[in-house]
Amino acid sequence: MTGEFVGIGTEAGAGEESLMGSLRNLKREEILEVLSEGFCDHCEALLQERIHKLSKKGEIDTLYPSHDTARSAEIPSADASSIADENGLESSNRRIKQGRGPWKLLQTPDSSYSVKKTNGHDTSPSPAYLNGNKQAVVQSEFEILLNDGLSGASRVDNSLPEEEKEHIRYSQVGRKKDFVYFENVRGTSTNVLQGLELHTRVFNAKEQKNIVEYVYSLQRLGQKGHLRGRTYSEPRKWMRGKGRVTTQFGCCYNYAVDKDGNPPGIIRDEDVDPLPDLFKQMIKRMVGWHILPATCIPNSCIVNIYDEGDCIPPHIDHHDFVRPFCTVSFLAECNILFGLNLKALSPGEFSGPFSLPLPVGSVLIFNGNGADIAKHCVPAVPTKRISITFRKMDDSKLPYRFQLDPELAGIKPLPYSSSRKMAMQSNQLAYREVQQHKHNNNYKSESETVKKTSMNDFSVEKNEFPPLSLSAGSSSKWRVKRFQ
Repeated sequence: MTGEFVGIGTEAGAGEESLMGSLRNLKREEILEVLSEGFCDHCEALLQERIHKLSKKGEIDTLYPSHDTARSAEIPSADASSIADENGLESSNRRIKQGRGPWKLLQTPDSSYSVKKTNGHDTSPSPAYLNGNKQAVVQSEFEILLNDGLSGASRVDNSLPEEEKEHIRYSQVGRKKDFVYFENVRGTSTNVLQGLELHTRVFNAKEQKNIVEYVYSLQRLGQKGHLRGRTYSEPRKWMRGKGRVTTQFGCCYNYAVDKDGNPPGIIRDEDVDPLPDLFKQMIKRMVGWHILPATCIPNSCIVNIYDEGDCIPPHIDHHDFVRPFCTVSFLAECNILFGLNLKALSPGEFSGPFSLPLPVGSVLIFNGNGADIAKHCVPAVPTKRISITFRKMDDSKLPYRFQLDPELAGIKPLPYSSSRKMAMQSNQLAYREVQQHKHNNNYKSESETVKKTSMNDFSVEKNEFPPLSLSAGSSSKWRVKRFQ
């Protein structure tokens, strides 16, 4: 914005101090009222967005808050440090983390995503004006529900056209694509995180709740033997870190040599259930919102259900699956570790040079070096967690009886050119729609179980899901808390 003030000459200096003093005595709403006098609605919204971003500039940080859960992103392991010292990588990584390198939050032209230093969650949705009043209000665009089935509602409010609502939600997605950590790869300083992307605000609290409930319904079906073949697996929990429940769709993936002598990889003659409709809707959204490329639409997925203490050990995903692939996180934030050398410290516990927090409702994209050079793992989780990993199978590895799903063919991403324009024009209408939801009787009854929270505050208490031996009707009610 500095270019807009080039015409101010030195003769203005005398009145500059008094002008700034007057501005400091005004509230933000009053400043906006003065500056936007005579503006059209579109220009008002644009001006407010710019001022809002400036006012939040001091609060914007990277996705890595300085708390204990992110310490391993700041403190490399001993092995990584020794390698770095030999090749000058340690100082390079330090410059990146201190803000002297490309270690910043990337935003698409359509995104107003920001992260406060106090935590890893966005508490700053973009504001808008209500009607013609010059009163600043917090925009609740992230809470807008779409008629795509992901929220679980048979029908949601249609006061806005569906296309406009989708563009508004799409414009709220936060995107970070500049992950950097250098390690020595065959004598060459290499960014082993190249290709990783973190997309936040993809699924809101209502959608997360519906997806989680569906995952647990699948688990009950699996325990009753109602899922095909090796779709469902629930190993015995014989030690910490062991016992993660998995449900596979599209193909049966073998993690290690099995009792029949099958090597790790896709077992082509093993049947599992096809992708459920809800998961296909998730795929459509991720492709449509430019999270996954339309050239690599997933045709398989694996659902991981973690109890406290469960983990995923260090590995690189098998090349029976093409790149990129992605993981969606639910129930609780956890850290994922990356590095050339990840060490096992104790059952379920690992260390590595780089740790990335995964917010609930976010999508982590694996590609490039981040998928093929750096190993990754999830140390023992402190509470219940669910992840869904979507992958496209290599055509030469497809199961023998696999059938292409026409519903997933030809998914097209939203056009970039119209996204911002439609979101801005719909700003006021979107706010009115959300306000209508707040006072709607149906929404009011739901608010007891799913509260309106910022970004991705959906989590559950430890005992909110009953033992699976109990009937579905005996489950306790959902209780939702805000991350502190």
